[in-house]
Amino acid sequence: MSTRIQKPRSTMRKMPSQARSRATVDAIIEAGARVLGDRGWAGFTTNMVAAVAGISIGSLYQYFPDKLSLVEAIRRRHFEEVLAVLRAATATEGTLQHGVEALVQGMIDAHRLDPELHRVLLDEVPGVEGTRSAHEAFLSDYQQHYGNFVTTYRKTANGASVEVLAQLLAGVVEGVIHNAARKGTLGLPEMRRELVRMICSYLDEPDRH
Repeated sequence: MSTRIQKPRSTMRKMPSQARSRATVDAIIEAGARVLGDRGWAGFTTNMVAAVAGISIGSLYQYFPDKLSLVEAIRRRHFEEVLAVLRAATATEGTLQHGVEALVQGMIDAHRLDPELHRVLLDEVPGVEGTRSAHEAFLSDYQQHYGNFVTTYRKTANGASVEVLAQLLAGVVEGVIHNAARKGTLGLPEMRRELVRMICSYLDEPDRH
């Protein structure tokens, strides 16, 4: 289990403004994700990340003051990937079945690229006091997109509120996907099929009392 450590929020030292510096930051984050997934939190060092990225440790420290700030950037990239999936699923035109399939497959794809990295982020990387506002902003967007999804695809306005349904749907998808990522079962067609069927049958229910 990850722990929370008492430390001020660790942020990037400076933001990249030119294409070359943005490419350097992208390379550092990509290398950091690879090292974190391969070696876990205990084996994650900025020296190793710099070596994998093919840059000097000084270049890394120009942007990231320590490994916690780098992990935060890796986590933010994952947040952005998840929100992109939700936006795409909500924008999908068609039936409830198509929308749910887009949502489930998108979430699987976002976590399947490097399931070991996601396991480390979930279970090993310590939280940092001061990152709460960024995480809360993500959760706000996350719930809003699920709310949009419910509004788009639910069969009736009867029953539970959009907010409650969105919270339930987010919890189900997140729980199933994260559990599958931990167990290495994200690629199982049966898991995907049954998750789609469960969500469709719930949102397609004509009335709830």
